[in-house]
Amino acid sequence: MALLTDARARKITAEAGAFADGGVPGLYLHPASDKGRGKWILRFVSPRTGKRRDMGLGRYPEVSIRDARDAALRARQVIQNGRDPIDERRLQSAAARAEVLQSPSFESAARTVYAELARGFRNAKHKDQWINSLEDVVFPKIGSLSVVELRASHFADVLRPIWLSKPETASRIRQRCDAVMKWCAAQDLVIASPVAVVSKLLAKQPGKRERVEHHPAMPWRDVPTFLATQIAGKPATAGRQMLELLILTASRSGEIRGMRWEELDLDEAIWTIPAARMKAKVAHRVPLSLRCVELLTTIKGDAKCTGLVFKTRNGTPLSDMALTKLLRDAKAKSDTPDRVATAHGFRSSFRDWASESGYPRDVAERALAHTISNSTEAAYHRTELLDQRRVMMEAWSRHCSSG
Repeated sequence: MALLTDARARKITAEAGAFADGGVPGLYLHPASDKGRGKWILRFVSPRTGKRRDMGLGRYPEVSIRDARDAALRARQVIQNGRDPIDERRLQSAAARAEVLQSPSFESAARTVYAELARGFRNAKHKDQWINSLEDVVFPKIGSLSVVELRASHFADVLRPIWLSKPETASRIRQRCDAVMKWCAAQDLVIASPVAVVSKLLAKQPGKRERVEHHPAMPWRDVPTFLATQIAGKPATAGRQMLELLILTASRSGEIRGMRWEELDLDEAIWTIPAARMKAKVAHRVPLSLRCVELLTTIKGDAKCTGLVFKTRNGTPLSDMALTKLLRDAKAKSDTPDRVATAHGFRSSFRDWASESGYPRDVAERALAHTISNSTEAAYHRTELLDQRRVMMEAWSRHCSSG
């Protein structure tokens, strides 16, 4: 008997009747009402009852000829061992259902993982974002499913609506889902995380360079005029003093808002930011220019100050919105069309000025407390270059005050 081929199978019709595969005894393709479609049936005599039985093996063409033959051969092996393949399949299905009932849901597993990870998060915002992103995007769709049921397609369906429109968010959510499923694998709940291959089911995301959104920054040549008109020419509020220090030190908003008197040595003109408050978790020393020392001395007065330099009436740090509102009200010019300059953008203003003024890259990068990504290069950087940075920051201060 000739073997059944795809060319022949694609032509089968309901009138033709069942086709014997010819490769495995008892394997037939029963045609459906639509041409070229059918159902695989393995006909055999049960070794347990001695009666003839028909075992479905799926539909053609979804189940190919090769896959149907492989399944039929495995069933024949079970028969040769004295067992009924239909009964075996039912037992396996029952065991699988029991496994599903005993294994946790994805939401339950995710909350367990979150409880473990949350203790190591560096700040409250990141801690909240981790679980909130899953609650908003993932749990409503697959949170109730058992982890043993989940396939790559489940996670692809969850991520698809934001995969291209919000690539950064989608990537973070994928990483968090992967962390949950890898934990499940470590607990022997699943064999491996299916999230690793999710990208194979989705469109290619734009590259990192294409999707990086820079903070709108004020051109460095415009900074002196801005300080002269919007800071020096206005009442000395805490917000304006904070913004001036942020610009002159090229610091991050959170570092300035959290500045404490205990961190400042005005005699030595040094501001030491502890590791706990730095993005890279490494202590950072900032050389203070003459203007910075003058400004901080004015704020301090004759009092022996402790705690926060800038604080609300309740003693808490000022909000980031204090700086944002100042810049919006001043319509601070930026290098991004129709966007106001941001507080963080002044770090870019400083970096551009340093490059155009001929300062070495390493000195400028250290002033910004940027982490050296190259581990080999980082191993040789044992000095803070504090003296070189002090000269540079004084020159930056003079430039900023030249308006």
